[in-house]
Amino acid sequence: MKYVSILIVAILFAFSPAGKKKEIAVKNLLTTERHEIVAIPLNKLKEIQSRDPKKRLIVKEKKSGEIVLSQVIDNKDAAVEELVFEVTLAAKEEKSFIIEATDQVPSPDTKRSTYSRLVPERIDDYAWENDLVAFRTYGPEAQRLVDAKEKGGTLTSGMDCWLKRVNYPVIDKWYKKYVAGGSYHKDDQGEGYDPYHVGDSRGCGGIGVWKNDSLYVSKNFISYKKIAEGPVRNIFELTYAPWQADGITINETKRITIDLGNQMYKVEDKIKANGTLPNITIGVTLHDKKGKVQADQGKGWFSYWEPVDDSEIGTGIVIDPKSLLQYEDYRTTKKDLSQLHIIVRPEAVITYYPGFGWSKAGVITSPEAWSNYLGQFAQRISSPLQVSYK
Repeated sequence: MKYVSILIVAILFAFSPAGKKKEIAVKNLLTTERHEIVAIPLNKLKEIQSRDPKKRLIVKEKKSGEIVLSQVIDNKDAAVEELVFEVTLAAKEEKSFIIEATDQVPSPDTKRSTYSRLVPERIDDYAWENDLVAFRTYGPEAQRLVDAKEKGGTLTSGMDCWLKRVNYPVIDKWYKKYVAGGSYHKDDQGEGYDPYHVGDSRGCGGIGVWKNDSLYVSKNFISYKKIAEGPVRNIFELTYAPWQADGITINETKRITIDLGNQMYKVEDKIKANGTLPNITIGVTLHDKKGKVQADQGKGWFSYWEPVDDSEIGTGIVIDPKSLLQYEDYRTTKKDLSQLHIIVRPEAVITYYPGFGWSKAGVITSPEAWSNYLGQFAQRISSPLQVSYK
């Protein structure tokens, strides 16, 4: 697959003279188990770096000697900046890891991976996924078709959820099915499908400005930039044409990060306005309003659990509660405009985490499980893993 070759090229940067190693310890300060991604700045690993292109950094758990899935990330397109790898820690557990350079590159795990790409074969969707969830949003050609009143277009900057129940990538496979005349709107192969309607709504995690019972939003993204791709973490940016919110012009670029093993993805929404905005509002569509909203504003999580065909789905947002102004369970008879509005301060960068859990995937199977997941995710964000260098 294309993304496997990209990831190998991306991580074959180099590194250290033979024999040099670095030990680190990672500690879970919480009383709950956590599976997440650790990021180590490469300036902490200077003594084991070199220019040997045959060598790459690998991570081993010290006690077992097992190689841990890892990836080198370049966040700014200028230089390799950090090493990311998977960890699973029990409550209050601490584990030690050895980072070393080797020319004996182990085979990457090609089954579980993060992935994203522009999809020109379906106009110009941009889609992204990990081993648990998948998403997409819509580009300039899809908007042009709507503006020109031609068939096949989509006009929205909302975020679509693709419901998958397998741990391998499905984006390429489902779009190939679409090109061949099939439909990813049917779960006829046991992998999942796309029953999630976005329309004029925010979908799961689109933004706007909420003022006087009106939601001002952008149109489709106009350009994209891939930042990083690999088995552990995928990063890309979507830029939007300047848009208006009650006379104020807004320039917006979203940086989206999706990690392996998470129901949520991360958004860093860069906002620049030529006036004073009342807020930025993150939206979750309420569809036909048959679901239930739950929220804990003090901890920064918001949930909507609803029926979907013969199953159920929980969508939600996690955000630092210090950014919050309020939230509103807004229901209306206007099509697609019933939404959970998470209303936040209009800062230069708005950071938040949208995501979902589909009951048929078998991980999140009840509204209680979904609320618990969001609560624990919020707790992990507020109490990061503690990393020490030896």
